Formats: sequence, C-alpha cells, structure tokens
Amino acid sequence: MSSESRDLIVLGSGPGGYVAAIRAAQLGRKVTIVERDALGGICLNWGCIPSKSLLRAAQLYNDMKHADEFGFTTGDIKVDFPRVMERSREVANKLSGGVSYLMKKNKIEVVNGFGSLDSGNKLHGQDDSGKNTTYTFKDIIIATGARARPIPGVEIDGEVLHTYRTMLASKRLPQKLLVVGAGAIGIEFAYFFHSLGAQVTVVEMLPQILPVEDNEVAKNLERIFSKKGMNIKTGTAVEDMKVSGKTLTATLRKGDETEKWSGDAGLIAIGVLPNTENIGLEKVGIETDRGFLMVDEYLRTNVPNHFAIGDIVPGPQLAHKASHEGIIAAEAACSAAHQPMHYDNIPGCTYCQPQVASVGLTEQACKEQGIKYRIGKVPFGAIGKAIAIGEPDGFIKVIIDDEIGEVLGVHILHAEATELIAEAAVIRSHEGVAASVLETVHPHPTLSESVMEAMAAALGRPINS
Repeated sequence: MSSESRDLIVLGSGPGGYVAAIRAAQLGRKVTIVERDALGGICLNWGCIPSKSLLRAAQLYNDMKHADEFGFTTGDIKVDFPRVMERSREVANKLSGGVSYLMKKNKIEVVNGFGSLDSGNKLHGQDDSGKNTTYTFKDIIIATGARARPIPGVEIDGEVLHTYRTMLASKRLPQKLLVVGAGAIGIEFAYFFHSLGAQVTVVEMLPQILPVEDNEVAKNLERIFSKKGMNIKTGTAVEDMKVSGKTLTATLRKGDETEKWSGDAGLIAIGVLPNTENIGLEKVGIETDRGFLMVDEYLRTNVPNHFAIGDIVPGPQLAHKASHEGIIAAEAACSAAHQPMHYDNIPGCTYCQPQVASVGLTEQACKEQGIKYRIGKVPFGAIGKAIAIGEPDGFIKVIIDDEIGEVLGVHILHAEATELIAEAAVIRSHEGVAASVLETVHPHPTLSESVMEAMAAALGRPINS
C-alpha cells in the first residue's frame, strides 16, 4: 500500500461534497475528492434531478390531455414509458458531466474509489483498479450521503419491488402500484405513476401524508389526489409483503381492520439511512448518534480537522441543506468562516402537482410552543395570474407573530409552489415582518402577488381575497 499526502479531502461528491470542494478550492486549498460512484452523488444521478425529469413528463402529459381548455385539439396521446425513463437518465448524465467540468475548472483532483478513515488524519483509499493508497491530510470533509431505508425482512428485487433508485432504472410502467411511505419521495412517485395511468395505492403509518408539512396543506393535497382517483390510506401499516413471480401481495392494517392488496409493483419509500458504516468512524473516535455524526454550528465533529455535512448529520435530509453546509464547512476548514449553519429556515419542497413548499413553523408547531400568532390565507383562485395560466387550485398560508408581525412560517400548495417559496425564505432570513412585505411593490400579474396578499390578510388588510 502506497502512502501519499493531501491538503483537503472531501469524501463523497454529492450536492454537499462537490460544493464544499469547489468553495475550498476558491479559498486556495488543494482539494481531492474521493467518490466511490458517480460525481454528483445520489441527488444528481438517482434522486432529485432524474425524478424531476419524470415529474415534468407527468405534468406535460396532463397538460396535453387538457389542451382543449386552451383552444387546442389533439389526437390520441400515448405514453412511451421507456423513452420517458431514458430522458431522465440523459438529464442526469448531462449534469454529472457538468460536475466533472467544474472539478477540472477548479483544479480539484478526483479519485474514483472507496475511502475509510483511520487515526492520525489518514484515509485508506481503494480505487476502481484495486490499488490501495493511504492518504494523510490536513482536513477532511465527510459527505457520504444516504441510501433508501429498508423494511426488515423485505427483499428489493428491482423488478417488482423497488426503492427510489431501482425505480428510476425501471423500463416498465406498472398497472397496479403500492407505495409504502407518503413523504416527499413516496408522494412524488405516486403522482408520477398515477398521472401516467397506473392504479396507485399510497400507505402511510402516520395520520397524514407529507408528515412534516402543515396539516391543512397535507389534508388538501390528499383531497385533491383522492378526487383524481388515487387510493390513500393514512394511519395504516403494511404487513406480509411477498413477491411471487411478477405479483406483489401485502396486508394493509388499520387498527383492527385488515385488507389484502395485490398488484404488479411496489415502492418502499420510508426514508433514508446515513452511509456511515465501514468508513472508520470508530477508529477515529468521531461521536455519532443513531448513525449520524454529531457536529457543531460550523459542521466540525469532535475530532479536530474532521468535518461532516449532508445526510450524515442531523437535520432535514435535503440537497440544498447539504450544499449550504458544504460551503460553511469549507470556509471553516479554511479559517474563513462567516455565518454558522441555521436549521430553522430551510425550505421543504415536494414536486408533485400541485406542488407543496414550506419554510419555518407550521401552525401545529406554533400551538405546541405556545406562540401567539395570526394566519393569512389566500386561495390561488383569487390571483389573476393563476387563473390565466389555468392553475387556480391551492392556497398560500402565512403565519405571523401576533405582536410585531414577524413572519414565522409560509406554506404553499400550488403548481408553482417550489418557485414561490424562496421569497419567503429570504423574508425570514432577515427576520422580516409582514408589513414590510406588504409595502414592497410586487409586479402584476404574477403568482408572487400571492405572498403579498397573504401577508395583507394576516394583517387584516386583504384587497383581493
């Protein structure tokens, strides 16, 4: 085994890792990325990006089926499912190539292989050719990401029973699909397959779909999906899942009542697990809790010169959270730290149709914390642009402090919710108040007027609602 010296190593190249590498390189460090799979990690290759390609296809298909509402006549529209899936891979590959370009542009060394930590600021690496090298380093940023959480005793075959990763490689449109888990991943896939004609059943153990979202938003989305024919079962457990040939069977239990389900496909979407096994954490002495690495506000672990970011540290397991952590960790490693990491203003987005987006406190959280608050809610049916583009469904709900009007949370259900939520995040990052939003001229006609109108409603000054 050869031994080499490096300056700063980033272990993993997902949306946290590659961003950290670039920022450190900008600050003058010589950076090496060690990546066992493809540049861009799960998000770019098997998660955020390819799944959004699929969701765009579903939206386009639905739009074409309703083209007559805009004065267009179309013929019989058919789904070429293998082509839909092929395009998602093309999009992912294109962006992975873009990350490769950024590595070269920033003079970042890329080692394709697996790395494990050892004491004394060492990383044992094995590249794709089988060559073993021990790297000593000044600093390391650990960004090994996460994988789909399994159900104990249930085997994923990638043909009938899937995780998000195997489903993204599937070439077969199921006729009858069981989705286990109604978080963002489960709901997005349920929407996609239902839109393309599959009979979809969604099962969630908790009382509502999208459990982290505002209860009112989740209930309205469930109502919309149920009206369109999706079968949603909350407060329900899945038992006895079995694959026999090309058929999946399961028992669905709600309280004392059970029912049998059978179909030709299933998706397990009950969350993700951090990839922290077998990377040498115990050799180094890094503190962990249930597989997550414990870090401070600058993403420093308890071991000097060892940072950790992304899905392997506590907090929402989101790509944009990982990227922001990557910047903060890189700056801290380069003694150029500015603002610490804050976890109370990270937007959450679900890209089904209508989309769900939120930032800050839910109404339930305000009640639990004893916060006095006011609500401003505006239906998109009151927003001219929404009606003009044929997307009047949904609403925006803002929660403000009852005393000074500080914006505590914003929750949106609409076709363009994920594009609208950024304004709310900026408002909250400046501890903004509803009055300042109301006094900011918003262009007309736009969907962004909904934010202003909801703030006006919260202050008792509604104009168009």
